[in-house]
Amino acid sequence: MIIVCQNLLKKSKIRAMAVFPFILMRNIKDKKNIRLIQHERIHLRQQLELLIIPFYMWYFLEYFMHWLKLKDAYLAYRAISFEREAYDNEAVENYIETRPLYSFLRYL
Repeated sequence: MIIVCQNLLKKSKIRAMAVFPFILMRNIKDKKNIRLIQHERIHLRQQLELLIIPFYMWYFLEYFMHWLKLKDAYLAYRAISFEREAYDNEAVENYIETRPLYSFLRYL
């Protein structure tokens, strides 16, 4: 389910965010952005695989480790295995349907 949350995301640079079972979007026009929705759907699948709470723990731990190494917030975000998988496959048609379990591990 997609929910437009203009107030929640308005003051951030975040266009969309997957918070199981929702995809939160800043702009209603992005509801038609197939690539963005695919990216967030990949995150929803990752969250399910790790039973949601461990996903967030792993995500923030990995972000923090990359930030310590790179000293750059954006580069640390892009280095997270979950993000690397999502960015690499957001344009791949039917990726969610054919994606092997725990595919993000290949990006560690």
